Amino acid sequence: MAARSPYVITLDPADRQTLEALSRRGRAEHRQVLRARIVLFAADRQCNADIARALGVTVDTVRKWRKRFCREGLPGLVDRPRDGRPRVFPAAVVAEVKALACELPAQAEAPLARWSCPELAREAVTRGVCERVSASTVRRWLAADAIKPWQHRSWIFPRDPPRSRQPGCSTCMPASGKANRWARTTSS
Repeated sequence: MAARSPYVITLDPADRQTLEALSRRGRAEHRQVLRARIVLFAADRQCNADIARALGVTVDTVRKWRKRFCREGLPGLVDRPRDGRPRVFPAAVVAEVKALACELPAQAEAPLARWSCPELAREAVTRGVCERVSASTVRRWLAADAIKPWQHRSWIFPRDPPRSRQPGCSTCMPASGKANRWARTTSS
């Protein structure tokens, strides 16, 4: 016979209703559903080993969430903030590198047609923005804001305002039949 937990859970009707709704929710995070089910089984006086076996988790997991719910209630089932690794680069450095990526290389007197991530990393070190930075770090920073300096000419062109398109104007007429078909499909 399995040992009973010292953390006995009794649910009031509102908490039970909340946990049952969470355990049935199809779009909830798996970990939240699992925690709700652990608490519901525990409230039905199941032992930790039986709950673990029924849900396919370890006994330590059941013990942890049973204990947290007993001490903190429903807020105890939420993840606690984690420290994580401290930032290596301050936000000012990241902002300066992003600003540099938005400049043309000619303004920085670099013999380039457009920036690449390794070139941006070298230029940031040359300007004294930071001591050293890798190209992959620069790429990650730029990807966070969808900045792509190597694509300074994009495929999206602003459209002319409708008043400038006059019949018979040679500068406004599409050059190929393909563009004509496109204009017909989008205008309808």
